[in-house]
Amino acid sequence: MTPWLVVAGAVLGAPLRLLAERVAVRRRGPGSVLGTVTVNVVGSALLGLLLGSADCPAWLVALVGTGFCGTLTTFSTFGTDVVRLAEQRRSRVLGAYLAATLVLGLGAAGAGYALGRVL
Repeated sequence: MTPWLVVAGAVLGAPLRLLAERVAVRRRGPGSVLGTVTVNVVGSALLGLLLGSADCPAWLVALVGTGFCGTLTTFSTFGTDVVRLAEQRRSRVLGAYLAATLVLGLGAAGAGYALGRVL
């Protein structure tokens, strides 16, 4: 049953990631990293909330944590964006992207976890 829960979560997470990327490109232009930052921060917050909850059942972790958040967030795109920005010598954008992803992503995960502990 667990693999099917992961698939069910992925069916929602993957298209949302694609949608976020397309919206970012439409609004900010090709090469925008805003979609990746957005999905990574949102996914980090949601996963933190989920894992912070003491009573979170394993099936929900499989569905939302592994399936949904696992396909919504993307470390591989983050990595390739970093390489692309470095190759293009866009150091200011690269620095802002790294800082935003790390600070906002870790902050969102921590805030979600803390919220999950009190709910």
